[in-house]
Amino acid sequence: MAESITITDNRTGQTLEIPLENGGVSAADFSKLLPGVWFYDPGFTATAACESAVTYLDGDAGILRYRGYPIEQLAEDSTFLEVAYLLLNGELPTTDEFDVWEQEVTLIPSSTRTYASGSWRASTTTPTRWACWYLR
Repeated sequence: MAESITITDNRTGQTLEIPLENGGVSAADFSKLLPGVWFYDPGFTATAACESAVTYLDGDAGILRYRGYPIEQLAEDSTFLEVAYLLLNGELPTTDEFDVWEQEVTLIPSSTRTYASGSWRASTTTPTRWACWYLR
């Protein structure tokens, strides 16, 4: 077996070897040893909900990246539409790609475009998404 840890339930003496995957252990494998026991992790400091190719977050180090780009760089140097393109396509658009993308987005009603072009900077993402959906 590759890298693993061995866990022993001191109540029963049962031992279970769990492989390390991507630097962590599978909660499903761990729960085989402790059925009915839940894990308390305030602030999700040691919990991974998923692997993401879109977002990287290290709160202790103050790092937030989208598709590898620091959030500070995106906030300072990119428009809303450029970041939307990045999230959907994995890279910031070239000038030609952006021109095509901008034309595709113009199919969105003007009220939504107006809201998305400015108000999103002063709002969290969830209300912005709901407002854009509602205004469509």
